[in-house]
Amino acid sequence: MNTFLLPTWQRNVLAITVAIIAVPAVAAPLSFEKALQLAERTAPSLAVDNARIEAARQAAIPAGELPDPKLMLGIDNLPINGPDRFNLNRDFMTMRRIGVSQEVPNSDKRQARVDVAQSSIAVAVAERRIERLKVRREVALAWIARYTAERKLALFDELYRENRLLAEAVRSRIAAGRGLAMDAILPRQETAALADRHDQLERERSDAEAALKRWIGPEGGEPLMGEAPTWPIMPTTLADHLHHHPELAVYDSKTNQAEAEVREAESMKKPDWAVELAYQQRGPDFSNMASIQFTFDLPVFASRRQDPQIAAKRAELVRIDAERENTLREHAQMLATDLAAYQQLDRAVQRQHDSLMPLAQEKVQLALAAYRGGQTDLATVIAARSEWIDARLKAIDLEGQRALVAARLHYAYGENK
Repeated sequence: MNTFLLPTWQRNVLAITVAIIAVPAVAAPLSFEKALQLAERTAPSLAVDNARIEAARQAAIPAGELPDPKLMLGIDNLPINGPDRFNLNRDFMTMRRIGVSQEVPNSDKRQARVDVAQSSIAVAVAERRIERLKVRREVALAWIARYTAERKLALFDELYRENRLLAEAVRSRIAAGRGLAMDAILPRQETAALADRHDQLERERSDAEAALKRWIGPEGGEPLMGEAPTWPIMPTTLADHLHHHPELAVYDSKTNQAEAEVREAESMKKPDWAVELAYQQRGPDFSNMASIQFTFDLPVFASRRQDPQIAAKRAELVRIDAERENTLREHAQMLATDLAAYQQLDRAVQRQHDSLMPLAQEKVQLALAAYRGGQTDLATVIAARSEWIDARLKAIDLEGQRALVAARLHYAYGENK
């Protein structure tokens, strides 16, 4: 279509529309809280648990209901030989029968089935709490890991600038006849070493971004916004919360479920019963009939049938109790280990900022001064600069490690909801 044939106002509208479409979409920044919210809305594992809870709720609806009644159709006392064989009307005993029967499990069994179904819902809900906490923890760890890698990468602009200044200073000294020609190689070697470390950090950032996408989808690649969160790490409070951890709380629901299953197994020793009503039609020369019948279970071989099932369910209770104690001890060990790691990292961060970084910076300044005064060689300056670079990167790395441990502690024992 030739746009010049359009009226002026239509050409203007078309131009504006094309301009709007051509503008690239601006990625929304990804804050820590936004990442958590996205994970709770989109994490597939939480969708799995939601479906499991709904399935348990639907399964609980018919748990205490009676079985479906049964329709009975049949023929009684049909002759199969003699002159009246297969005749429905001549023999007074032949009857066409229609009836209905209803099985009635004993009340204890029905109530136990309701309890089992309700406890299954509670177990599914408790397991979703565990998964939710896991998702939040993993998102926090991935976000912090990416944040830490990007903080270190941001430092490289300054490191490269310092490297260029050093290279220019070395070239000036060589040109003035105060330096060795081989000194020009050292800044270039430092540049290559910086590039290697930059590539390694890019890989770490990419790995962390992939982990974020694992939990929140494509939004995990959006630029980060804000700083890493800080949580108060108080050992006494965390220890008090240990017993409320969802991975321990789920055992309460599992115990209730197992106890209901024990009651259901015990109810098998009580007889169920059934009732049957039937209408029987005979030949036209005979009266029609009705009948009613009751049947009862006879659990007379309990030692070989019901008792082993009861024992199996009681053994399951013992297993759950032992498993809970094992999980409690495991989490107590994890709490102690993570607390010790956090305290060590906290001291290391303070030491890095208060002592090691200032000392490394001072060493660089003294080495540069000595080099300018002809009292040392360039290799000493490069070595001091390497220590200064390591100290700055390590400070960021230690802060990131401390944040990761704090996130594990917070989402294990500080946020039990």
